Amino acid sequence: MANKHILLGITGGIAAYKSAELTRLLRARGAQVRIAMTRAATAFVGPLTFQALSGNPVHLDLLDPAAESAMGHIALARWADLILIAPASADFIAKLRLGLADDLLSTLCLAAEAPIAITPAMNRAMWENPATRENIRCLEARGLRILGPVEGEQACGETGYGRMLEPLAICEGVEKFFGTGPLAGLSVLISAGPTREPIDPVRYISNRSSGKMGYALARAALAAGTKVTLVSGPVHIQAPPGAELVSVETAQQMYDAVLARAGSHDIYIGAAAVADYAPAAPAQHKIKKQDEVMVLNLTRTRDILGAVAALPDRPFTVGFAAETERLEDYARQKLEAKALDMIAANRVGQAQGGFDSDDNALEVFWNGSGVRLDMASKVLIATRLIELITERYHAKNSDQNPG
Repeated sequence: MANKHILLGITGGIAAYKSAELTRLLRARGAQVRIAMTRAATAFVGPLTFQALSGNPVHLDLLDPAAESAMGHIALARWADLILIAPASADFIAKLRLGLADDLLSTLCLAAEAPIAITPAMNRAMWENPATRENIRCLEARGLRILGPVEGEQACGETGYGRMLEPLAICEGVEKFFGTGPLAGLSVLISAGPTREPIDPVRYISNRSSGKMGYALARAALAAGTKVTLVSGPVHIQAPPGAELVSVETAQQMYDAVLARAGSHDIYIGAAAVADYAPAAPAQHKIKKQDEVMVLNLTRTRDILGAVAALPDRPFTVGFAAETERLEDYARQKLEAKALDMIAANRVGQAQGGFDSDDNALEVFWNGSGVRLDMASKVLIATRLIELITERYHAKNSDQNPG
């Protein structure tokens, strides 16, 4: 975002406090930021805060004599490479849909030729109201970028969708919008989360994967400027803004979804914890608890990672290995047996890291070398792993195309 001009619009709502951190993060990434606030927004956070963080005066009034003598609202609209409304209240979203221009910020949006992105923030009932849903659909159809909202606890004490994205997630969405970064112009396919293999209509076989690592990788890849397709098993995580989400449940569904898309992507990262075996004949009706011992026949599932690596025009292929012992031996065996470009191995069953944890540590291997990523948050580990994948991807392509 170096030297990108971002006009940050702030509307009335308690989430306006997050916009202060958002301003700081945008500037830390090299963007030039100017602020336009509605009068309602100033009731939550003072303009002086944003003036200090942005390094520019805050714009409040449409009919400001000092600025309007030179048509200041038009000049400000033309200055922006992107208008970002964060938070975007239900009222302001309705204004955008109708094309109203009764204050400075709504006038800027109507006069803008730059793209507009909004980050909704409101009570869950307001977000779910049919009027708001219709307004959002209309704005999306006009090409506005919608970032969020997410599910979570709200200031009113209720819980549900309507919570504004965190500032870091908004920044990552903006970076993806500009298409900058070391993976700009490329596409990444990521599989994440567990699979569920049905035993009967009630029960299934699964594992402890939360999907946190795969979703963190999707977020880091987006921040690196690439297009991301996320094929995900059942998880309780919101997909990163900008990623195309393909939801699946079984190993076979994941196999079909990944293989249908792998050939059109530059990089594949197999971070999903796919079941190795599935019930051979799932029952059509609930199995009753009768016998003391029940025998369940399992069949081996199809090898997604191996199938992708064997494609004639395969993507750069990165596997994952979750092990409880002999981590490097098993990881390198998998790397060689499946002819992968890289493999990321992590220990599971330990006191820290692994499944369903916010932290992780990886040992990453490729032909003839490797590196250890010490225990850290999965967000940081994902960023570092994407950096390694980027380095190895470009190195491989340089070797294949020396000219």
